[in-house]
Amino acid sequence: MKPIVAIVGRPNVGKSMLFNKLIGRRLSIVEDTPGVTRDRIYGETDWNGRAFTLIDTGGIEPRTDDQILTFMRQQAQLAIDHATVIIFLTDVKTGLTASDHEVAGMLLRSGKPIVLAVNKMDSTGTVNPDFYEFYNLGLGDPIAVSAVHGHGTGDLLDACVRLFPPQEEEKEDNDAIKVALIGKPNVGKSSLLNRILGEERSIVSDVAGTTRDAIDSLFENKQGKFLFIDTAGMRKKSKVDEDIEKYSVLRATMAIERSDVCLILIDGRDGVTEQDTKVAGLAHEAGKASIIVVNKWDLVDKDDKTMDKLTADIRRDLGFMTYAPVLFISALTGQRVEKLFELIVAVSNQASLRITTGMLNNVLSDAQTRVQPPSDKGRRLKIYYMTQVGIRPPHFVVFCNDARLFHFSYQRYLENQIRAVFGLTGTPIILSIRQKGDKEE
Repeated sequence: MKPIVAIVGRPNVGKSMLFNKLIGRRLSIVEDTPGVTRDRIYGETDWNGRAFTLIDTGGIEPRTDDQILTFMRQQAQLAIDHATVIIFLTDVKTGLTASDHEVAGMLLRSGKPIVLAVNKMDSTGTVNPDFYEFYNLGLGDPIAVSAVHGHGTGDLLDACVRLFPPQEEEKEDNDAIKVALIGKPNVGKSSLLNRILGEERSIVSDVAGTTRDAIDSLFENKQGKFLFIDTAGMRKKSKVDEDIEKYSVLRATMAIERSDVCLILIDGRDGVTEQDTKVAGLAHEAGKASIIVVNKWDLVDKDDKTMDKLTADIRRDLGFMTYAPVLFISALTGQRVEKLFELIVAVSNQASLRITTGMLNNVLSDAQTRVQPPSDKGRRLKIYYMTQVGIRPPHFVVFCNDARLFHFSYQRYLENQIRAVFGLTGTPIILSIRQKGDKEE
């Protein structure tokens, strides 16, 4: 297990900026609105040959009635519980505050090793005299850092690495299936993740857009290893007026790119909305194996025909992904959540399926015997052979005499024939047409 370093502190001391500086890329949302980092954000980095996980947390407000700030404090506490070393970040510009003392007390009670860092020490050569008051926290020598310029970050990382336990064999979980939970806001993505993990891993509340960043969680059961990526809900474009929301759509797209399988969550009470179609379209265009998960099924008034009717509506409204299986669940009650794992493994395997050229050409020959290729002005399409050139999604190249004669309807027919024989449930298929003389990729 890699060591975990959590950056904690009160809001707006520059935790996300320091996190991004240490990770080396813009993974955490940086915005000077208090409470922008509402959940724990994970990143992998290394220093002096030691790889570790860095967690950026929401700011800790020791006493607050604000619902979101209370959630953020709970999330920060969870990060502290999991951490090997804690970086306690303070701000020289605002100086030592009563909240800093309370946070320091909370950290000391955790019994974890603490490295005290004083941020916004931006000028070199001179030391801001306010720096010395941070000794009053009783956490040892503070380290002066500038998250903006990067000064002092080397000293900070040296101090963290010194507190790591002796290096053991730390092996990566590369065999985990990466699963992105995507969908519009408030469809129950975080609730589903919490149901699976059995802990308050993501903030769950009825405030739309509480999960603003993509969060990773590793989970293992008898079906295998899964890395769940929880994404911020994607809003309609008209509502994307805050920069934060723009980041969230970008982050969801990045999560889809990183994933092997997408769980497209739909609210069973609403059916398929325009926004659901857009979300599903992102996964389809990215060529990802997908499962349509109808959540909140416990809240739907139903009879023996309700499920069939909604399935038919989904097939009609998401006509571009008829390959995706549909599962009706309740994240709240746990109904059918266990079935998800079998489906995730199945569609992941289907997306990785390799089919020999010989078997493909048998299917091609059979398909052409059943339905003759189209012709135009006396010139008939001749298909020579088909071969698979890629997986995730399965990618087939078909060689013919004239690509212009290869009508879309015949491409669709061939795709259906391939699916009828080999299954390929849950995954899109790419069919590329090459005419004789084109170079094979």
